[in-house]
Amino acid sequence: MEEDKKGYIRPSWDEYFMEVARTIAKRATCDRGRSGCVVARDRQILVTGYVGSPKGLPHCDDVGHLFKKTTHEDGHVTNHCVRTVHAEQNAICQAARLGISLEGSTLYCKMTPCRTCAMLIINCGIKKVVCEYRYHSGIDSEEMFRDAGISLDYVNDEILKYEKQ
Repeated sequence: MEEDKKGYIRPSWDEYFMEVARTIAKRATCDRGRSGCVVARDRQILVTGYVGSPKGLPHCDDVGHLFKKTTHEDGHVTNHCVRTVHAEQNAICQAARLGISLEGSTLYCKMTPCRTCAMLIINCGIKKVVCEYRYHSGIDSEEMFRDAGISLDYVNDEILKYEKQ
């Protein structure tokens, strides 16, 4: 952060956009993660997104979660709510609907994007991803970003934990 003569510490651009993503997350309709996303380029917000059900379908906050279990190669099982569209996916959909190119932009989000979100991020031409936390199964996404030449930064190096993970 940058300090001025009066002691005020001005946030960096990454800190600023991450704070906006946290605010966007307040609109999320699934309490597992309550994630928000901001996509910016040249210090300007292009689009935002938050976790929520597809238009016209019920939200987790209203009707509960729709859990699916995933058994991983090492045998451990995780639970995933599949009722909602991820914040990153919603931001990318918003850009498509509005005809906004995301080429060369930076995406700010709560946790390491899932594998599907990572593939969409790569194909949109996004060049940098900034996450507030690591996700417990984000290794595939980290490898894809590295292979695609996408910069990946974490604000906190800890893994995000939440109920029924």
